[in-house]
Amino acid sequence: MEREDPLEKFERKQAEKKTNGPLKAIMIALAVVAVGLGAALAYVMSTKNDLVSELTKEKEDLTEQIEALQADYEGLSSDYDNINAQLDSSREEIAQLVERVKKTEATNRAKIRQYEKELGTLRSIMRSYIVQIDSLNTLNHKLTAEAASARKEAAEHKKRSEELATEVESLSGKVATGSVLKARGLSIKAYTAADKVTDKASRVTRLLANLTLIENDLAERGPIRIYLCVFDPSGNLITNSTSTSFTFNGQLLSATASREVDYAGNELEVGIYVNEVPAYEPGIYTVRAYTEHAALGLSEMLLR
Repeated sequence: MEREDPLEKFERKQAEKKTNGPLKAIMIALAVVAVGLGAALAYVMSTKNDLVSELTKEKEDLTEQIEALQADYEGLSSDYDNINAQLDSSREEIAQLVERVKKTEATNRAKIRQYEKELGTLRSIMRSYIVQIDSLNTLNHKLTAEAASARKEAAEHKKRSEELATEVESLSGKVATGSVLKARGLSIKAYTAADKVTDKASRVTRLLANLTLIENDLAERGPIRIYLCVFDPSGNLITNSTSTSFTFNGQLLSATASREVDYAGNELEVGIYVNEVPAYEPGIYTVRAYTEHAALGLSEMLLR
């Protein structure tokens, strides 16, 4: 066997060192980068998991608050049919809100914040119910005779409303149910000249009706006019310079006031004022809201 020259052997080893040195450096650098990327990925995943856990806890807390309010509503009742009807409507709203929260991902922060706002609104509505029930119970003994007359008139209004509702139902059968614009929470309040809520007829200078158009992806978008019909305790329509008329279900109806809004398919809160009424008399006032295609709701207000 031929013996390798020592000089050639030395030169070969030096060449191998020059070749392997950069390769080892590159491998070490890649290993460092891999470790860094792994640490960064672990940090991101940990942060994400913490955020998801926090949002999930917020959703659970919100759900518990809504269910607690739902229980409070279940325990609330009155001796007045119109308030009970409003309570039933609010209970339905809470039940729907519970379902929507449960179906919404905890990471959808925009929806969760929207539901928190709705929860606050329902709490305010409940407080107003409690105040209204206490007020009516206090006045009950003093207004027995007036209340009897008012209930008779309310029954007549209810009958007319039911007849109109039957006609509306017949008409709505010809239209796709999902495309009909609907509203909730119709209410009316009286205000003094100082812009304070009052139930004293002698101090009323204007009325404000509020309602919420419900979110509906199938409803027609664009400008829509809402008509407000306010009836005094005698069943007469209140009119002023802003009064108008509209066609509903083939009939020409008169309205106390109206307002045009731009409906984009999303939930929309609407307020309509009634001004320029010379005087108000004590009793129950009835308000109905319409579009030219749908009845949006019925509510009542007692002035003493």
